[in-house]
Amino acid sequence: MINIGFPDGAVRQFEAGVTALEIAKSISEGLARKILVASVNGQVWDITRPIHEDASLRLITWDDAEGKNTFWHSTAHLMAEAVEQLFPGVKFWVGPALEKGFYYDIDLGDRKLTEEDLTAIEKKMQELSKQNNKYLRKEISKAEAIQLFETKGDEYKLDLLTNLEDGSITLYTQGSFTDLCRGPHIPSTGLIKALKLTNIAGAYWKGDEKNKQLTRLYGISFPNQKELDEYLHLLEEAKKRDHRKLGKELGIYTMDDEIGQGLPLWMPNGTIIIEELEKLAKETEGKGGYKRVVTPHIAKESLYHTSGHLPYYADSMFPPMEMDGEKYYLKAMNCPHHHKIFSAEPKSYRDLPYRIAEYGTCYRYEQSGELFGLMRVRCLHMNDAHIYCSKEQFFEEFKAVNQMYLKYFKIFGIDKYVMRLSLHDPEKLGKKYVNEPELWLETESMVRKVLIETGTPFIEVQDEAAFYGPKIDVQIWSIIGREFTLATNQVDFNSGRKFKLNYTTQNNESDTPLIIHRAPLGTHERFIGFLLEHYAGKFPVWLAPLQVKILPISDKFLEYASKVKETLANLNIRVEIDERQEKIGKKIREAELSRVPYMLIVGEKEMQENLLSVRRQGKGDIGSITLDSFVENVSKEIYERSSEE
Repeated sequence: MINIGFPDGAVRQFEAGVTALEIAKSISEGLARKILVASVNGQVWDITRPIHEDASLRLITWDDAEGKNTFWHSTAHLMAEAVEQLFPGVKFWVGPALEKGFYYDIDLGDRKLTEEDLTAIEKKMQELSKQNNKYLRKEISKAEAIQLFETKGDEYKLDLLTNLEDGSITLYTQGSFTDLCRGPHIPSTGLIKALKLTNIAGAYWKGDEKNKQLTRLYGISFPNQKELDEYLHLLEEAKKRDHRKLGKELGIYTMDDEIGQGLPLWMPNGTIIIEELEKLAKETEGKGGYKRVVTPHIAKESLYHTSGHLPYYADSMFPPMEMDGEKYYLKAMNCPHHHKIFSAEPKSYRDLPYRIAEYGTCYRYEQSGELFGLMRVRCLHMNDAHIYCSKEQFFEEFKAVNQMYLKYFKIFGIDKYVMRLSLHDPEKLGKKYVNEPELWLETESMVRKVLIETGTPFIEVQDEAAFYGPKIDVQIWSIIGREFTLATNQVDFNSGRKFKLNYTTQNNESDTPLIIHRAPLGTHERFIGFLLEHYAGKFPVWLAPLQVKILPISDKFLEYASKVKETLANLNIRVEIDERQEKIGKKIREAELSRVPYMLIVGEKEMQENLLSVRRQGKGDIGSITLDSFVENVSKEIYERSSEE
């Protein structure tokens, strides 16, 4: 008999060789129908794989991330089986699960897949899924595997085998398809009830452009049609909200080949949004006791050696410039500059906490293949700040930073978020992380305490900390459920010593401050990209590049329209008049498409009675109102930064 431990602490005995599926059936038939894979001693296994020793067991369903991952990887194998049956002689590289869905890299020779081919592959996959073939695992020696794939003339699998150790090699077969795979897989193809192939792309073998280009076929699958329909609906909605599409339509930003990849040019409308975000940050930080600073865009090589970014971060920095025998780098981060500002004047405990902030411009060399609209760029403007404090002050300072995040979430209507506490890996001290085991444990405990005592939702992830201390990555979700990493909040116990930062304590002794790196609004680029998709371009009034559009019914009312415009403009409300000789219906439609929050229609009645006929973007006519009342209402909405669309 063997002992099987469950997540609730219970332990039960079973015959050696029992499977997770059999254990699930002993609990309930309903549970057995739901589980896809199992975690056995922390490793994800097939539920039909025998367990021969004492083990901890967690049963995994579609609701778990590991369940979805396995489901999608199994569907990739189903897709490969369909492709192999339709295109004999095809070869496969890898077919992993993604955050959403899966892909397979395929060598089809000279053939190019068409939309008709996708339809045929989908149909064949549906046919094969109904056969309810089991996914069968087989352990095989390396010599046997080499012989198998040499017989097939499969150079891709033979290449994979060169890096695999004998005794660790497994094959998986379902129906007529067999592949080299470590698994695990779901029990059978019949669980795949709904699927869709979503995209065809090219991908170089091993990601090397010197190698052959393969066909990368993407797809998604679900246990039922309802979830697939909901996903496809969100996919369509996401396309409408794509920040690259909206950014062009609304004149927010542009890219130009002569400027360079990943270097956005902010158009007038985008610049207004930037200025409003900076205004919000400066107001908030001013109330929080921050002092503003400005630092140069370049610095000498020695600064980044002191910080530790060179040579370890060199691949993400632009190559140096040489002047007067010195090497200078474009600034990739603001912190070393801020440390120099701290050290420029003597500090005592009375100066702490010392908080300095700037919207610093940084330059990072992202690989061209990783650039993506505003989300991955090479020039970024960061809502950066550094707090220098004592250990005794840390709790309140870190708490205040978290409260700042929560304030911003409320303003922007962000309801779903989580803080991801990134910890070090003790096995990598001295390599990836500063070799200070006690300090790591102490600072991680300090951060954890703040999160717990303030009731902030968080998860812990090992081996994702910064090299100088633990950090929090802030994960947020847009209205349509897309996840973004907004910003990071880092604790640094190392840079103070590297830069010899000191302050005089109450006991007239010298001590080194703790440093908090924080950027609640991230970068202009990433955050505005998020907001474009979050709001679908329909910005709240305070953030909208154009807040009011006045639409005269005819030229006879231009004089009255101009008086209205002057009144609003004098109050710093962003306003324009549509002076074209067009029908009012067309003017309204175009203002709606431009996503202007308020449209003011002026005609005979409005001019005679000093009124405005008001339309709200997306809501239509909301009635007539006096100019004074409109000014009062809109001014209040702007001042309060209301998130109502």
